Amino acid sequence: MKIDWAALASVFGVSLVVTVALVGLFTVGIVALSKQSATAGGSASGGSVTLARTGAYACFALCVAAVSYGIYLIVA
Repeated sequence: MKIDWAALASVFGVSLVVTVALVGLFTVGIVALSKQSATAGGSASGGSVTLARTGAYACFALCVAAVSYGIYLIVA
């Protein structure tokens, strides 16, 4: 049995980068939702609350899209 170490390292590297990016994107969404909660209690304008909520939902939608694409790649 021969192991293709270059291909294994390539898969490891891509998996690591995608995982860190996905966790980072989800974290940005959580932070945006917490900013929304923090500004809702203060005297922030309605635009910044809407922008924070929209940004958070966009981050979560991108996370769902990335996970769905990964499941598609596994199944197909």
